[in-house]
Amino acid sequence: MTPRVVGTAAELRSLPRGRARAVVMTMGALHEGHAALVRAARERVGPEGQVVVTVFVNPLQFGAGEDLDRYPRTLDADLEVAGKEGADVVFAPSVAEVYPGGEPQVRISAGPMGAVLEGAFRPGHFDGMLTVVAKLLHLTAPDAAFFGQKDAQQLALVRRMVRDLNFPVEIVAVPTVREEDGLALSSRNRYLSEGERASGLALSRALRAGEQAVPRGPAAVLAAARQVLESAAGHDGLDVDYVALVDREGFAEITDDAWRGAAVLAVAARAGATRLIDNVPLHFGEAR
Repeated sequence: MTPRVVGTAAELRSLPRGRARAVVMTMGALHEGHAALVRAARERVGPEGQVVVTVFVNPLQFGAGEDLDRYPRTLDADLEVAGKEGADVVFAPSVAEVYPGGEPQVRISAGPMGAVLEGAFRPGHFDGMLTVVAKLLHLTAPDAAFFGQKDAQQLALVRRMVRDLNFPVEIVAVPTVREEDGLALSSRNRYLSEGERASGLALSRALRAGEQAVPRGPAAVLAAARQVLESAAGHDGLDVDYVALVDREGFAEITDDAWRGAAVLAVAARAGATRLIDNVPLHFGEAR
C-alpha cells in the first residue's frame, strides 16, 4: 500500500479520520525501529482506523554544531517503509508549514526533568522536541501517539507534557528494536565505521550487565554498567558522556540502594563523531 502524502495542515484536516487515528512522529530516515512503531499503531486502530506517520526534521531540537544539515532525508524510501507497515498517510510538512512565523517565540519548556542527562549535554534540545511534538499533536489530533522506548527521556517528557497540559491523547511506548549484534537501531548508525560500531556495542553490553545485577540492588547495577563502559573507553576509544540510573517517571537519579520501583538505566557515548544513546527499563522489588 502506498500512503497518501500531504504537506499542509489543511490537507490533513480534509482527510477522513476513520474510527480512530494513531500517529507516529519521525524525522525520517525510517528503519526497523520506526517500522515497529507503525505496526503497533496499525494494530491498535485496526483496519477501520487511520495511521499517520509524520516526517519532519525539526530544527529546534538541533544545537550548535549538531548534524541538522547532514541529517538523512530519504522521503521516497520512508514512504515505502511506512506503506509496507500499514500507514495510511504520511504528513511531511515544510519548516514554513510547521513554523509559519519563523522560530516560535512561545515554546514548551521541559523544566528540570529536561535539564539532566541528554538535556545537560544538549541544552535546549528537549524544549525544541516538546514544542514540535505539541504542534504535531495539535495538527494531527490523534487518539494515540506511539514513541520508542529507545529515547526514554523523550518518552517520559512527552508523557509528562501530555499529563500536565491535558492533551487528549494516549501515549504508547514501544520496546527498543535492536540489530542482530545488539546495537539499538538509530538513523545515525549509518555514520559509524566498522571500528566505531564495534566500540558502540559496549553500550548494549553495559545495559545487559546492569540488568543482570538488578537482584543485588541499584548500586550493583550502576557498578556493573560502569565497569563495561570504562573498559571500552580504555581499550576501544569510546568517549562516555554518562551512565545513570534514574526513576522512570521523573528521571531523578537513584542514590538510595534500598530504592524500589520502576527505573531506567541510561547510557550515552561517542564512537568517533557519532553520539549514541541507549537504555533499558528495570524494576527493583517484587516482579510485576
